[in-house]
Amino acid sequence: MRIWQASPEEAPQVAELLAAFRDWWGLDWPDDASFLASVRRLIGREDTEYLLGAPGEGDPPAAVVQLRYRWGLWWEAEDCWLEDLYVADAARGSGLGRAMVEAVLERARARGCRRVELDVNDQNEPAQALYSALGFETGKSGGRDILMRRRL
Repeated sequence: MRIWQASPEEAPQVAELLAAFRDWWGLDWPDDASFLASVRRLIGREDTEYLLGAPGEGDPPAAVVQLRYRWGLWWEAEDCWLEDLYVADAARGSGLGRAMVEAVLERARARGCRRVELDVNDQNEPAQALYSALGFETGKSGGRDILMRRRL
């Protein structure tokens, strides 16, 4: 397996995998051009990284993860937000998803982050099992954390 930080020149491959993630969810928006424009806007920023993963050394990318960083007041360090993780159907079950999350943890530690956070759909049991196996927890102090959002 090979995992690496995507370069700005690899924005089309990143966008293509994120569009495949959109399709996996059965969505039709944002369109492909919007994904590419957004990835190009974000890929060079200090607070955003994309990792790509391939099952073998000479294989094309079959997985992507989007990472966002922000200063965490309560931890006196950066937080890492694992915003999106997608593994193409052909590479599922190969261990690539696990390797991608392990690479996220390594990257976050290297940046000095004190925690990695994410959200996962409650119907996505394989992802929940993967995250749990890697030490992610759903609650603290006896309760469950709930992600809430409001669209503007």
